Amino acid sequence: MKIKARLEPGKVALVTGGSSGIGKAIACILAERGMDVWMVAQRMEILESARKEVESRRSNKSQKIDIVSADVSDFDQAHRVVKQVSEVSGAPYLLVNSAGVTHPGYVQDLDIEIFRWMMDVNYYGTLHMTKAVIPAMIHQCSGYIVNISSLAGYLGGFGYTAYGASKFAVRGFSEGLRQEMKPFGIGVTTVYPSDTDTPQLAYENKYKPLETKALANFTGAMTAEKVAEKTVKGIERGQFTVFPAFEGKFWDVLNRLSPSLIQSIIDFIVADAVKKKDNTHQREA
Repeated sequence: MKIKARLEPGKVALVTGGSSGIGKAIACILAERGMDVWMVAQRMEILESARKEVESRRSNKSQKIDIVSADVSDFDQAHRVVKQVSEVSGAPYLLVNSAGVTHPGYVQDLDIEIFRWMMDVNYYGTLHMTKAVIPAMIHQCSGYIVNISSLAGYLGGFGYTAYGASKFAVRGFSEGLRQEMKPFGIGVTTVYPSDTDTPQLAYENKYKPLETKALANFTGAMTAEKVAEKTVKGIERGQFTVFPAFEGKFWDVLNRLSPSLIQSIIDFIVADAVKKKDNTHQREA
């Protein structure tokens, strides 16, 4: 039996990475549902701007819309956030782990600290927040956890050896978490967005290898609002996996039917990009 998220007035939602992108877009929808919404990010000035936007979307003025500045990759800060929210609004019913960072590049060029940075934020940030909220959820036999992975965390991607590994970790954690939490009545959903038009995408586009750009052009980009809409619908239906983009669903089906075919398609796109790059270098020489 599926556990479906009940996004109702009076319930408390906690959204990490809530100052921009997918996290902020989800926070807006939760405010429209009447929930009390808390957003977590590091930069207070961006959080303040996000709060005003989310407040404008709430269904009534009695709703609590608030913000906390914290680094979720720090275990103590994650626990401080949950304690603060619980003391003011009550224990969170819904946790959305949307905080994330990315920095693409060739594996041989990426500094080892970039790998650690992405694992700290993307994986350990998810782990820390989840560990902080589940004691109260287990006690109440109620709750819902949403982990934002990535299509690069479902299928490995050229240029994403660091980012993809951290998001694969989120996937593995979520699959085990779902099994452990179901007996307590706690739902878990993992979301696998493809490229999404956010400040993070603008940042990573500066560092994408040519081959990575070629693969990205094959799939296109969604808006954060569309990803948020698909995510909320998915958790209200009790879906364990959500692929917001059609391309993600296509890759999922193809991966189930013929993983080798996916690799052949990716190899073709990458080889074509390399050929074009080599031809450009020859003309410039």
